[in-house]
Amino acid sequence: MATITRIQPRALVRASGGPRYAVALAVDALGTGLLRPFLLLYGVTVLRLSASATGIAMTAGVVVGLACMPAVGRWLDRGARSAVVAASMLVRVVGVVLLLAGPAGHAGPFAVAALFLGIGNQAWPAAHAALVATVADGRERDAALAGGRALRNAGLGVGALLATACLAGGTTALRALAAGTGLAYLVAAALARSVRLRARPATAPAGDGTGGPAPRMRALLAGNVVYVFCLNVPEIALPLVLVTQLHASPVWSAAVFVANTVLVVALQVPVTVLTSRLPRRAVLALAGVVLAASYLGFLAAASLGPGWSAPAVAAVSVVCTLGEIIYAGSATALVTALAPAPVLGRALARFQLSTGFGLAVSPAVITALGSRGPAALWGTLTAATLLSATAVATEKDRGTRLGASR
Repeated sequence: MATITRIQPRALVRASGGPRYAVALAVDALGTGLLRPFLLLYGVTVLRLSASATGIAMTAGVVVGLACMPAVGRWLDRGARSAVVAASMLVRVVGVVLLLAGPAGHAGPFAVAALFLGIGNQAWPAAHAALVATVADGRERDAALAGGRALRNAGLGVGALLATACLAGGTTALRALAAGTGLAYLVAAALARSVRLRARPATAPAGDGTGGPAPRMRALLAGNVVYVFCLNVPEIALPLVLVTQLHASPVWSAAVFVANTVLVVALQVPVTVLTSRLPRRAVLALAGVVLAASYLGFLAAASLGPGWSAPAVAAVSVVCTLGEIIYAGSATALVTALAPAPVLGRALARFQLSTGFGLAVSPAVITALGSRGPAALWGTLTAATLLSATAVATEKDRGTRLGASR
């Protein structure tokens, strides 16, 4: 059984790529927080597109962005690290420039802009995880990945708050927000590239046709598609339940979202370090159990009478956020531990494919199940998450590093 290691702040920064890289992450997250929640509004308000055309363009951007992941994985496996991170930021600069240059009433330029933004958003997680795995190992790497997520959530939250404060300015303010986002991405790319980190491509034994032994991750990747639904619970499922089914004030939805962000920022690193006494695969299975318990809690809360349901849902959301924190602290860490060095990039790319697919389909699945009532929504999510947790827990680690999942 592993012992808990106290990670000092300076060591955490070094393990995350150094001070300049940490600043790059913060600036990138700030820029994303400025624009991401309001991209749909930009298309409808500034470019005067229909909501359906804007939504289709944004979805297409995500899907095509996922299609680029195999190429990103191969690039990482050739040793690139900071260059891929910087490229994921620069490609979003192109997307923002296209947003600003796009003429009103034309969906084509907006669709291309959404494509570049989607490519950057999908490439960044795998590139960041590969960079951290190059400069840190073991539980220090896990803590560094958790610290990066906490920092990113803080930046997203601050960016979203700044953007919300600027919305009263109308289309002019939205254009200014887009320009600020592009500038933030450009600064972040320059900082990330200045790290100039590469990994020496590892030589692996032949046998799988891809340069080395591939980890067995079928159950992990399939289960991750279901796990990732938890990321859209505070943004989609709970507002849907609170406003349309329980007829509660929208203030409750906002409070849940803010609480989720604050808890992730405050608890991501401590919880990840605390659970380091357990094998990573067991921790990921535990995350599924906690998430499933929260879904049952939401079902029970929705059955309470008026005046009680909304506070109960908000209280249960804390449990759901804890499950999200455990999941986020163990899933990527497990992939980086399982994957042999020669195929680390491709393993992370496949994991991001499963994450992006889950995020892409979850809004449609959640709204479809929600229209059938709380039992259909929370019951289905509970059953699917428990099934995924079981599959993750029982999958055997073969052809991977000795003891990697511990």
